[in-house]
Amino acid sequence: MSSANSSSTSPAVTPRSALIIGALGVVYGDIGTSPLYTLRACLEGYAHFTHDHVLGVLSILFWMLMMVVSLKYIMFILRADNKGEGGTMALLELAIRGRSARQKTILIALGTFGTALFYGDSMITPAISVLSAVEGISVVSDKFEHWIVPLAIVILVGLFSIQSRGTAVVGKLFGPIMVFWFLCLGAMGIWQISQTPSVLYALNPVWAWRLASDFPLQTYLLLGAVVLALTGAEALYADMGHFGRSAIRRAWFVLVLPALTLCYFGQGALLLRDPTAIKNPFFLMAPEWALIPLVILAGAATVIASQAVISGAFSVTRQAVQLGFWPRMEILHTSEREEGQIYMPRVNSMLLIAVVALVLIFRKSDDLAFAYGFAVTGTMLVTTILAFEVLLRDCSGFMKAMWRVALSILLLIDILFFSANSIKLHEGGWMPLLVGLIIFSIMMTWRNGRALLYEMQVRDKQQLAEFMALLEKYPPARVDGTAIFMTESVGVVPSALLHNLKHNKVLHKQVVFLHVDVADVPHVPESERFSWKQLSESSWQASANYGFKDEPDVPQALEFLARAHPEVNLEPMLTSYFLSRQTIVVVKQGTLQSLRRSLFAFMARSATRSTRFFKIPPNRVVEMGMQIEI
Repeated sequence: MSSANSSSTSPAVTPRSALIIGALGVVYGDIGTSPLYTLRACLEGYAHFTHDHVLGVLSILFWMLMMVVSLKYIMFILRADNKGEGGTMALLELAIRGRSARQKTILIALGTFGTALFYGDSMITPAISVLSAVEGISVVSDKFEHWIVPLAIVILVGLFSIQSRGTAVVGKLFGPIMVFWFLCLGAMGIWQISQTPSVLYALNPVWAWRLASDFPLQTYLLLGAVVLALTGAEALYADMGHFGRSAIRRAWFVLVLPALTLCYFGQGALLLRDPTAIKNPFFLMAPEWALIPLVILAGAATVIASQAVISGAFSVTRQAVQLGFWPRMEILHTSEREEGQIYMPRVNSMLLIAVVALVLIFRKSDDLAFAYGFAVTGTMLVTTILAFEVLLRDCSGFMKAMWRVALSILLLIDILFFSANSIKLHEGGWMPLLVGLIIFSIMMTWRNGRALLYEMQVRDKQQLAEFMALLEKYPPARVDGTAIFMTESVGVVPSALLHNLKHNKVLHKQVVFLHVDVADVPHVPESERFSWKQLSESSWQASANYGFKDEPDVPQALEFLARAHPEVNLEPMLTSYFLSRQTIVVVKQGTLQSLRRSLFAFMARSATRSTRFFKIPPNRVVEMGMQIEI
């Protein structure tokens, strides 16, 4: 699953051709590089593959592309949008609406685990894509084999090192390069098919059925490799908000699907004539004079696919932060015009370390195949289950029955894929599972810890309106200016106010209590973003509501409120911000629960300071320290 950088310009006003080319460069980078290794991984499971094996495998590949990508994602999943946005986190927010507390708990755990598996995908995609492209140099000459791993690491380090500069310029090159890439895939495929046209018999699903009936166990295990042809399908859904359904669908049916089909069948035609080409059927499809240019083009395509999934990790992490599943992290915008282009230093560093470690551990793209498959099928299975909840909600009668049958078939396919990859846990599938479990535990620990902390903070707290009315009646010393108290909950007295009165024994002449909330939609329009309520003669309660893809900006929010409510002096130089700085202390040690609490305390200490996250000027901030025991 990858979400990539794209223009924030609405699909409605962007030229259709530009959206289609953009989708080719961003959405289809991952699935577009799958022919580099998929057919080889599928047929290497047979000690001596025959004519029937080749046609059977090709038939399964083609019909899985049609069933999973064309039908499931293009026709069905793209319908389950959250105000035009897609992705696991967006789908999760749709699925839990109107559900009981128990159902919400199950769906949240499921959706969180799917998101956690995506991080495993984000680690494996750059490693397997770049390795498979660089392995093409061994086709040029065996002397280059020992350079594959070092060269792959150099490319990966270079790729991650430029992330801080953004891809505003490079992103414009993605589409044209990928258009050329898909045209080359189709051209090589046509050239090979023209020499062995009988390979086209594999379009008949009978060949897939025949292989499955003759070798049921082998075909079931084969699904662990077939899924490599579907990697990147999650990007169709995740990037829907950037390009829109129409552009993604047109790009798939007009260019991507035909090019992939021709390329797979071209490799099959080559193998029917020369089974020894199984060493690297993709690069051996090309004439000898084109090998070096093809290796260079494949390297560029895999870098593009890797760039997309790295950017997707940034995007998913930002959504998780906004929705309360991850601690605050520093988010840097690398383009003034393109909202999706963000850079997260911590995520980038951790991904680089993980990807280089994978290359050094596995060393060959084939050895990463099963690890890749487990991560992808796990995420796809979660997406289907959540889509079940969303797509069936608004249907009734005959249509609901039809949807239920169609989704049940697709769910069965996902279960087969996932179980087939689970069998290969010992061959690499353990890696994304381990990563997924660790990240799932971290995300749930943070979410549950924040809920526990919130419950402790609001317990026995005074009502804010009553407290401020009491201060008007028995006022402390008042000083000039306006105090902004950042609050985590609406309607109760914030700890920072109590500490300020206790230690400084003063109160500003005007007081605003500002609560920042993140809604379960991608974007909140400015007209609906702010609310305002007067609590007493000199105090007000304000709320700023953002979507999970919006970026909270407190000074900007106050500028808007100042224009709407001139009775409050929100002049920046006369405004002070009061925040509570909480130190989490774990009082019990030695149990599993205390370990989770210690993890939460560590994450709280490591989180980006709220001043930086909310863009609050640090020279206008007063932090009131407090210690909380858990």
